[in-house]
Amino acid sequence: MLSEIKTKQRFYSLDVFRGATIALMIMVNNPGTWSHIYAPLEHAEWHGLTPTDLVYPFFLFAVGNAFAFVMPRLEQAGAAAFWKKVIKRTILIFLIGLCLNWLPFVKWQGDSIVFKPWSYIGSDGELYGIRIMGVLQRIAVAYFFAAVIIYFFKIRGSFIAACVILFFYWFLCLIMNPADPYSIYGWFGTDIDKAILGAHHMYHGEVRDGVALAFDPEGIMSSFGPVAQVIFGYLCGDYIIKKGKTPEMVNGILVGGLVLMFAGYIWDMTFPINKKIWTSSYVVYTTGLAMTIIGVMIYMIELKGRKGWLAKFFDVFGKNPLFIFVLSAFIPRFTGLIRIANGARDDGSTIFTTPLGWFYQHICKPVFPDNLKAGSLLYALIWIICMWLIVYWMDKKKIYIKV
Repeated sequence: MLSEIKTKQRFYSLDVFRGATIALMIMVNNPGTWSHIYAPLEHAEWHGLTPTDLVYPFFLFAVGNAFAFVMPRLEQAGAAAFWKKVIKRTILIFLIGLCLNWLPFVKWQGDSIVFKPWSYIGSDGELYGIRIMGVLQRIAVAYFFAAVIIYFFKIRGSFIAACVILFFYWFLCLIMNPADPYSIYGWFGTDIDKAILGAHHMYHGEVRDGVALAFDPEGIMSSFGPVAQVIFGYLCGDYIIKKGKTPEMVNGILVGGLVLMFAGYIWDMTFPINKKIWTSSYVVYTTGLAMTIIGVMIYMIELKGRKGWLAKFFDVFGKNPLFIFVLSAFIPRFTGLIRIANGARDDGSTIFTTPLGWFYQHICKPVFPDNLKAGSLLYALIWIICMWLIVYWMDKKKIYIKV
Protein backbone atom coordinates (compact mmCIF):
# COMPACT_ATOMS: atom_id res chain seq x y z
CA MET A 1 0.00 0.00 0.00
CA LEU A 2 2.83 2.41 0.87
CA SER A 3 4.51 1.67 -2.48
CA GLU A 4 1.23 2.33 -4.31
CA ILE A 5 0.78 5.68 -2.53
CA LYS A 6 4.32 6.73 -3.40
CA THR A 7 3.84 5.76 -7.05
CA LYS A 8 0.83 8.04 -7.24
CA GLN A 9 2.78 11.03 -5.88
CA ARG A 10 3.13 13.80 -8.43
CA PHE A 11 6.67 15.06 -8.93
CA TYR A 12 6.18 18.47 -10.51
CA SER A 13 9.96 18.84 -10.82
CA LEU A 14 10.15 15.88 -13.22
CA ASP A 15 7.58 17.52 -15.50
CA VAL A 16 9.69 20.67 -15.42
CA PHE A 17 12.87 18.72 -16.24
CA ARG A 18 11.21 16.93 -19.15
CA GLY A 19 9.63 20.18 -20.37
CA ALA A 20 12.90 22.10 -20.22
CA THR A 21 14.59 19.33 -22.20
CA ILE A 22 11.92 19.42 -24.92
CA ALA A 23 12.00 23.23 -25.07
CA LEU A 24 15.77 23.21 -25.55
CA MET A 25 15.51 20.46 -28.19
CA ILE A 26 13.06 22.60 -30.12
CA MET A 27 15.19 25.71 -29.76
CA VAL A 28 18.45 24.15 -30.97
CA ASN A 29 16.62 22.50 -33.90
CA ASN A 30 15.08 25.77 -35.10
CA PRO A 31 17.63 28.57 -35.43
CA GLY A 32 16.97 31.46 -37.79
CA THR A 33 19.85 30.20 -39.91
CA TRP A 34 22.23 27.28 -39.48
CA SER A 35 25.04 29.49 -40.75
CA HIS A 36 25.03 31.71 -37.68
CA ILE A 37 24.68 29.95 -34.34
CA TYR A 38 26.28 30.68 -30.98
CA ALA A 39 28.81 27.98 -30.03
CA PRO A 40 26.86 26.62 -27.01
CA LEU A 41 23.90 25.98 -29.32
CA GLU A 42 25.95 23.84 -31.71
CA HIS A 43 26.96 20.23 -31.26
CA ALA A 44 30.61 19.42 -30.60
CA GLU A 45 32.31 18.75 -33.91
CA TRP A 46 33.37 15.30 -32.69
CA HIS A 47 34.74 14.49 -29.21
CA GLY A 48 33.64 16.61 -26.28
CA LEU A 49 30.45 18.31 -25.16
CA THR A 50 28.51 21.50 -25.59
CA PRO A 51 25.26 22.36 -23.73
CA THR A 52 23.38 21.24 -26.85
CA ASP A 53 24.88 17.76 -26.55
CA LEU A 54 23.16 17.35 -23.18
CA VAL A 55 19.62 17.80 -24.45
CA TYR A 56 19.06 14.50 -26.25
CA PRO A 57 20.49 12.18 -23.53
CA PHE A 58 18.54 14.14 -20.92
CA PHE A 59 15.33 13.41 -22.82
CA LEU A 60 16.15 9.69 -23.06
CA PHE A 61 16.85 9.76 -19.33
CA ALA A 62 13.45 11.42 -18.83
CA VAL A 63 11.80 8.69 -20.94
CA GLY A 64 13.17 6.07 -18.55
CA ASN A 65 12.25 8.22 -15.58
CA ALA A 66 8.61 8.43 -16.70
CA PHE A 67 8.55 4.69 -17.40
CA ALA A 68 9.20 4.04 -13.71
CA PHE A 69 5.80 5.51 -12.93
CA VAL A 70 4.10 3.37 -15.60
CA MET A 71 5.81 0.04 -14.99
CA PRO A 72 3.86 -0.96 -11.82
CA ARG A 73 0.60 -0.78 -13.79
CA LEU A 74 2.08 -2.81 -16.66
CA GLU A 75 3.35 -5.47 -14.26
CA GLN A 76 -0.08 -5.74 -12.66
CA ALA A 77 -1.77 -5.98 -16.07
CA GLY A 78 0.38 -8.93 -17.12
CA ALA A 79 2.74 -9.83 -19.96
CA ALA A 80 0.14 -9.53 -22.74
CA ALA A 81 -0.72 -5.95 -21.74
CA PHE A 82 2.98 -5.10 -21.43
CA TRP A 83 3.85 -6.36 -24.92
CA LYS A 84 0.81 -4.67 -26.45
CA LYS A 85 1.65 -1.31 -24.86
CA VAL A 86 5.39 -1.38 -25.57
CA ILE A 87 5.18 -2.68 -29.15
CA LYS A 88 2.40 -0.26 -30.07
CA ARG A 89 4.26 2.71 -28.61
CA THR A 90 7.54 1.69 -30.25
CA ILE A 91 5.99 1.34 -33.69
CA LEU A 92 4.04 4.60 -33.44
CA ILE A 93 7.03 6.66 -32.31
CA PHE A 94 9.26 5.12 -34.98
CA LEU A 95 6.71 5.71 -37.76
CA ILE A 96 6.08 9.30 -36.64
CA GLY A 97 9.82 9.94 -36.83
CA LEU A 98 10.07 8.30 -40.26
CA CYS A 99 7.13 10.34 -41.55
CA LEU A 100 8.74 13.53 -40.26
CA ASN A 101 11.81 12.72 -42.35
CA TRP A 102 9.63 12.19 -45.41
CA LEU A 103 7.18 15.05 -44.88
CA PRO A 104 5.62 16.81 -46.67
CA PHE A 105 5.88 13.91 -49.16
CA VAL A 106 6.15 16.38 -52.05
CA LYS A 107 8.75 18.90 -53.15
CA TRP A 108 9.32 21.67 -55.65
CA GLN A 109 10.97 20.60 -58.87
CA GLY A 110 11.35 23.65 -61.03
CA ASP A 111 7.91 25.28 -61.09
CA SER A 112 6.03 22.10 -60.24
CA ILE A 113 5.29 20.20 -57.07
CA VAL A 114 6.17 16.53 -57.43
CA PHE A 115 6.03 13.49 -55.16
CA LYS A 116 9.13 12.92 -53.05
CA PRO A 117 10.06 9.25 -53.69
CA TRP A 118 11.55 6.88 -51.14
CA SER A 119 14.68 6.60 -53.31
CA TYR A 120 15.61 8.46 -56.48
CA ILE A 121 18.49 9.28 -58.82
CA GLY A 122 19.50 12.95 -58.63
CA SER A 123 20.49 15.20 -61.51
CA ASP A 124 24.12 14.44 -60.64
CA GLY A 125 23.52 10.73 -61.20
CA GLU A 126 23.84 9.90 -57.48
CA LEU A 127 21.34 7.84 -55.51
CA TYR A 128 19.35 9.75 -52.86
CA GLY A 129 16.62 8.69 -50.44
CA ILE A 130 14.61 9.39 -47.32
CA ARG A 131 16.57 9.10 -44.10
CA ILE A 132 15.39 6.08 -42.10
CA MET A 133 16.74 6.88 -38.65
CA GLY A 134 16.33 10.05 -36.61
CA VAL A 135 15.63 11.44 -33.14
CA LEU A 136 12.24 9.80 -32.63
CA GLN A 137 13.34 6.54 -34.22
CA ARG A 138 16.21 6.31 -31.75
CA ILE A 139 13.86 7.05 -28.87
CA ALA A 140 11.58 4.25 -30.09
CA VAL A 141 14.42 1.73 -30.33
CA ALA A 142 15.94 2.68 -26.98
CA TYR A 143 12.55 2.64 -25.28
CA PHE A 144 11.69 -0.82 -26.64
CA PHE A 145 14.87 -2.61 -25.61
CA ALA A 146 15.09 -0.80 -22.27
CA ALA A 147 11.45 -1.66 -21.48
CA VAL A 148 11.97 -5.34 -22.27
CA ILE A 149 15.14 -5.51 -20.17
CA ILE A 150 13.46 -3.73 -17.24
CA TYR A 151 10.35 -5.93 -17.39
CA PHE A 152 12.23 -9.21 -17.37
CA PHE A 153 15.38 -8.40 -15.42
CA LYS A 154 13.88 -6.12 -12.74
CA ILE A 155 15.94 -3.54 -10.84
CA ARG A 156 19.22 -5.27 -10.10
CA GLY A 157 19.27 -7.20 -13.36
CA SER A 158 18.53 -4.04 -15.35
CA PHE A 159 21.46 -2.21 -13.73
CA ILE A 160 23.78 -5.12 -14.55
CA ALA A 161 22.41 -5.29 -18.11
CA ALA A 162 23.00 -1.56 -18.64
CA CYS A 163 26.60 -1.90 -17.45
CA VAL A 164 27.14 -4.94 -19.69
CA ILE A 165 25.74 -3.02 -22.67
CA LEU A 166 28.12 -0.10 -22.09
CA PHE A 167 31.19 -2.30 -21.72
CA PHE A 168 30.15 -4.51 -24.64
CA TYR A 169 29.86 -1.44 -26.88
CA TRP A 170 33.32 -0.29 -25.80
CA PHE A 171 34.64 -3.79 -26.56
CA LEU A 172 33.02 -3.72 -30.02
CA CYS A 173 34.60 -0.37 -30.86
CA LEU A 174 38.02 -1.68 -29.89
CA ILE A 175 37.97 -5.07 -31.61
CA MET A 176 36.33 -3.91 -34.84
CA ASN A 177 39.06 -1.36 -35.54
CA PRO A 178 41.84 -1.38 -32.92
CA ALA A 179 43.97 1.11 -34.88
CA ASP A 180 41.37 3.89 -35.11
CA PRO A 181 38.22 3.02 -33.14
CA TYR A 182 36.82 6.46 -32.32
CA SER A 183 37.26 8.68 -35.38
CA ILE A 184 34.51 9.45 -37.88
CA TYR A 185 36.41 7.41 -40.45
CA GLY A 186 37.46 4.53 -38.18
CA TRP A 187 34.34 3.94 -36.11
CA PHE A 188 32.98 0.49 -36.98
CA GLY A 189 29.28 1.39 -36.95
CA THR A 190 29.17 3.36 -40.18
CA ASP A 191 29.94 0.39 -42.43
CA ILE A 192 27.29 -1.71 -40.69
CA ASP A 193 24.75 1.11 -40.93
CA LYS A 194 25.48 1.45 -44.63
CA ALA A 195 25.01 -2.28 -45.17
CA ILE A 196 21.67 -2.34 -43.34
CA LEU A 197 20.18 1.08 -44.06
CA GLY A 198 21.87 1.97 -47.31
CA ALA A 199 24.12 5.03 -47.58
CA HIS A 200 21.40 7.00 -49.41
CA HIS A 201 19.02 6.52 -46.47
CA MET A 202 21.51 7.89 -43.94
CA TYR A 203 22.30 11.36 -42.64
CA HIS A 204 24.73 13.38 -44.78
CA GLY A 205 25.24 16.40 -42.54
CA GLU A 206 28.79 15.60 -41.47
CA VAL A 207 31.16 17.42 -43.83
CA ARG A 208 34.87 16.68 -43.85
CA ASP A 209 37.28 18.25 -46.36
CA GLY A 210 34.30 19.54 -48.35
CA VAL A 211 32.70 16.09 -48.63
CA ALA A 212 29.31 15.25 -47.07
CA LEU A 213 29.80 11.84 -45.48
CA ALA A 214 27.19 9.12 -45.11
CA PHE A 215 27.32 9.01 -41.32
CA ASP A 216 24.24 8.73 -39.13
CA PRO A 217 24.49 10.04 -35.55
CA GLU A 218 21.23 8.19 -34.86
CA GLY A 219 22.28 5.04 -36.67
CA ILE A 220 21.74 1.45 -35.60
CA MET A 221 25.16 0.69 -34.16
CA SER A 222 25.30 3.73 -31.90
CA SER A 223 22.03 2.69 -30.22
CA PHE A 224 23.65 0.65 -27.44
CA GLY A 225 24.26 3.68 -25.22
CA PRO A 226 20.74 5.13 -25.54
CA VAL A 227 19.25 1.83 -24.31
CA ALA A 228 21.43 2.05 -21.20
CA GLN A 229 20.49 5.73 -20.81
CA VAL A 230 16.78 4.88 -20.64
CA ILE A 231 17.48 2.10 -18.14
CA PHE A 232 19.43 4.48 -15.89
CA GLY A 233 16.56 6.96 -16.12
CA TYR A 234 14.19 4.21 -15.02
CA LEU A 235 16.41 3.23 -12.08
CA CYS A 236 16.57 6.85 -10.97
CA GLY A 237 12.79 7.17 -11.26
CA ASP A 238 12.26 3.96 -9.30
CA TYR A 239 14.55 5.25 -6.54
CA ILE A 240 12.63 8.54 -6.41
CA ILE A 241 9.30 6.70 -6.11
CA LYS A 242 10.49 4.35 -3.37
CA LYS A 243 12.18 7.03 -1.28
CA GLY A 244 9.47 9.65 -1.77
CA LYS A 245 9.88 13.38 -1.28
CA THR A 246 12.55 13.18 1.40
CA PRO A 247 15.99 14.72 1.99
CA GLU A 248 17.40 11.18 1.97
CA MET A 249 16.17 10.69 -1.60
CA VAL A 250 17.63 14.01 -2.75
CA ASN A 251 20.98 13.25 -1.13
CA GLY A 252 21.07 9.84 -2.80
CA ILE A 253 20.31 11.31 -6.23
CA LEU A 254 22.93 14.03 -5.84
CA VAL A 255 25.66 11.70 -4.61
CA GLY A 256 24.89 9.16 -7.33
CA GLY A 257 24.93 11.90 -9.96
CA LEU A 258 28.29 13.25 -8.84
CA VAL A 259 29.80 9.75 -8.77
CA LEU A 260 28.62 9.04 -12.32
CA MET A 261 29.88 12.39 -13.59
CA PHE A 262 33.31 11.62 -12.13
CA ALA A 263 33.23 8.08 -13.57
CA GLY A 264 32.28 9.43 -17.00
CA TYR A 265 35.09 11.97 -16.84
CA ILE A 266 37.62 9.25 -15.97
CA TRP A 267 36.31 6.93 -18.71
CA ASP A 268 36.65 9.78 -21.20
CA MET A 269 40.42 9.39 -20.93
CA THR A 270 40.25 6.02 -22.72
CA PHE A 271 36.80 6.07 -24.36
CA PRO A 272 36.19 9.69 -25.38
CA ILE A 273 32.92 11.41 -24.59
CA ASN A 274 31.22 11.67 -27.97
CA LYS A 275 27.56 12.30 -28.72
CA LYS A 276 27.71 11.37 -32.40
CA ILE A 277 28.75 7.77 -31.76
CA TRP A 278 27.07 7.85 -28.30
CA THR A 279 30.03 6.49 -26.37
CA SER A 280 29.64 4.77 -23.02
CA SER A 281 31.53 7.55 -21.23
CA TYR A 282 29.02 9.99 -22.73
CA VAL A 283 26.15 7.94 -21.30
CA VAL A 284 27.68 7.78 -17.83
CA TYR A 285 28.63 11.47 -17.70
CA THR A 286 25.33 12.83 -19.01
CA THR A 287 23.36 10.47 -16.77
CA GLY A 288 25.27 11.79 -13.79
CA LEU A 289 24.65 15.37 -14.83
CA ALA A 290 20.94 14.68 -15.37
CA MET A 291 20.68 13.12 -11.91
CA THR A 292 22.45 16.08 -10.34
CA ILE A 293 20.13 18.57 -12.02
CA ILE A 294 17.03 16.55 -11.11
CA GLY A 295 18.23 16.31 -7.52
CA VAL A 296 18.59 20.08 -7.29
CA MET A 297 15.19 20.60 -8.94
CA ILE A 298 13.46 18.18 -6.57
CA TYR A 299 15.06 19.92 -3.60
CA MET A 300 14.04 23.39 -4.77
CA ILE A 301 10.58 22.56 -6.10
CA GLU A 302 9.30 19.61 -4.06
CA LEU A 303 11.03 20.16 -0.72
CA LYS A 304 11.30 23.96 -0.67
CA GLY A 305 8.13 24.64 -2.69
CA ARG A 306 9.76 27.17 -4.99
CA LYS A 307 7.77 27.13 -8.22
CA GLY A 308 8.93 30.23 -10.06
CA TRP A 309 7.79 31.49 -13.45
CA LEU A 310 10.54 29.53 -15.23
CA ALA A 311 9.35 26.23 -13.76
CA LYS A 312 5.77 27.04 -14.77
CA PHE A 313 6.96 27.96 -18.26
CA PHE A 314 8.68 24.60 -18.80
CA ASP A 315 6.02 22.54 -17.04
CA VAL A 316 3.51 22.76 -19.90
CA PHE A 317 6.11 21.49 -22.38
CA GLY A 318 6.55 18.44 -20.16
CA LYS A 319 2.85 17.58 -20.32
CA ASN A 320 2.73 17.28 -24.12
CA PRO A 321 6.39 16.55 -24.99
CA LEU A 322 6.06 14.30 -28.03
CA PHE A 323 3.23 16.30 -29.58
CA ILE A 324 4.96 19.68 -29.39
CA PHE A 325 8.27 18.24 -30.62
CA VAL A 326 6.54 16.75 -33.65
CA LEU A 327 4.57 19.95 -34.27
CA SER A 328 7.73 22.06 -34.12
CA ALA A 329 9.17 19.96 -36.96
CA PHE A 330 5.89 19.55 -38.85
CA ILE A 331 5.17 23.28 -39.32
CA PRO A 332 8.50 24.22 -40.99
CA ARG A 333 8.26 21.27 -43.37
CA PHE A 334 4.76 22.10 -44.58
CA THR A 335 5.20 25.87 -44.71
CA GLY A 336 8.36 25.16 -46.71
CA LEU A 337 6.10 24.39 -49.67
CA ILE A 338 4.92 28.01 -49.69
CA ARG A 339 7.22 30.09 -51.87
CA ILE A 340 7.62 33.84 -51.37
CA ALA A 341 9.56 35.94 -53.86
CA ASN A 342 12.64 37.34 -52.14
CA GLY A 343 14.73 39.11 -54.77
CA ALA A 344 16.35 38.05 -58.02
CA ARG A 345 19.58 36.44 -59.13
CA ASP A 346 22.02 38.00 -61.58
CA ASP A 347 20.43 36.04 -64.42
CA GLY A 348 17.02 37.53 -63.60
CA SER A 349 15.52 34.38 -62.07
CA THR A 350 13.48 34.77 -58.90
CA ILE A 351 14.86 33.86 -55.49
CA PHE A 352 12.22 32.26 -53.30
CA THR A 353 12.03 31.89 -49.55
CA THR A 354 9.52 30.33 -47.17
CA PRO A 355 7.20 32.12 -44.71
CA LEU A 356 9.48 31.26 -41.80
CA GLY A 357 12.55 32.17 -43.84
CA TRP A 358 10.93 35.51 -44.69
CA PHE A 359 10.17 36.12 -41.00
CA TYR A 360 13.82 35.58 -40.08
CA GLN A 361 15.16 37.67 -42.97
CA HIS A 362 12.82 40.63 -42.58
CA ILE A 363 11.87 40.62 -38.88
CA CYS A 364 14.57 38.96 -36.76
CA LYS A 365 17.73 39.65 -38.73
CA PRO A 366 17.22 43.46 -38.96
CA VAL A 367 16.95 43.70 -35.16
CA PHE A 368 20.65 42.88 -34.89
CA PRO A 369 22.13 43.92 -38.26
CA ASP A 370 25.71 43.66 -36.97
CA ASN A 371 25.24 40.39 -35.10
CA LEU A 372 23.74 37.64 -37.25
CA LYS A 373 24.01 35.08 -34.44
CA ALA A 374 21.81 37.24 -32.22
CA GLY A 375 19.19 37.51 -34.96
CA SER A 376 19.26 33.74 -35.42
CA LEU A 377 18.83 33.23 -31.67
CA LEU A 378 15.97 35.74 -31.56
CA TYR A 379 14.13 33.68 -34.17
CA ALA A 380 14.63 30.50 -32.10
CA LEU A 381 13.33 32.21 -28.95
CA ILE A 382 10.25 33.53 -30.76
CA TRP A 383 9.63 30.02 -32.09
CA ILE A 384 9.84 28.63 -28.55
CA ILE A 385 7.31 31.21 -27.34
CA CYS A 386 4.95 30.26 -30.18
CA MET A 387 5.22 26.59 -29.23
CA TRP A 388 4.71 27.48 -25.58
CA LEU A 389 1.47 29.31 -26.36
CA ILE A 390 0.16 26.15 -27.99
CA VAL A 391 1.02 23.80 -25.11
CA TYR A 392 -0.13 26.41 -22.57
CA TRP A 393 -3.54 26.52 -24.26
CA MET A 394 -3.65 22.72 -24.38
CA ASP A 395 -2.84 22.52 -20.68
CA LYS A 396 -5.61 25.00 -19.84
CA LYS A 397 -8.04 22.89 -21.86
CA LYS A 398 -6.70 19.68 -20.25
CA ILE A 399 -5.67 18.32 -23.65
CA TYR A 400 -2.83 15.83 -23.30
CA ILE A 401 -1.77 13.81 -26.32
CA LYS A 402 0.07 10.60 -25.48
CA VAL A 403 1.31 7.72 -27.58
